[in-house]
Amino acid sequence: MEQQEQRSAHHATFTVERTYPATPERVFRSWSDAKAKARWFSPAETFDFRVGGREYSRGGPPEGPVFTFDACYQDIVPNARIVYSYVLDMGDRRISASVTTVELHPVEGGTRLVFTEQGVYLDGLDTPEQREHGTNELLRMLGDALQSEPEAS
Repeated sequence: MEQQEQRSAHHATFTVERTYPATPERVFRSWSDAKAKARWFSPAETFDFRVGGREYSRGGPPEGPVFTFDACYQDIVPNARIVYSYVLDMGDRRISASVTTVELHPVEGGTRLVFTEQGVYLDGLDTPEQREHGTNELLRMLGDALQSEPEAS
């Protein structure tokens, strides 16, 4: 008799905040411009930054599984807010579906970014803790990219 695969859906929300010594316009451009985003995120095979537009990328560690990020932009307020929904696959398995809100707030000396993700993590293949750890790493890489990027003239 064949053993049936265990299925599960774990719902969670997390928020990560960062302050960057850059204007909201520069931080927004790091999300909205394909070349700028590729400096800190997987380079996109498809990048259509508009409401209803899609972002699609694949990548992963050497010798590891291939992760596929497939997003659709739901709301964009230039220099202030980005909302997108996305699914994440590991190989041929769907591991999560999420809605993410990125808020940009001008503060003295820069921008406070508030990243909130509401997700469902599927079949024990991913966890909110792993996703939050990965998000912290991505936002650190965003900060590094902003520090090394020259100011626009």
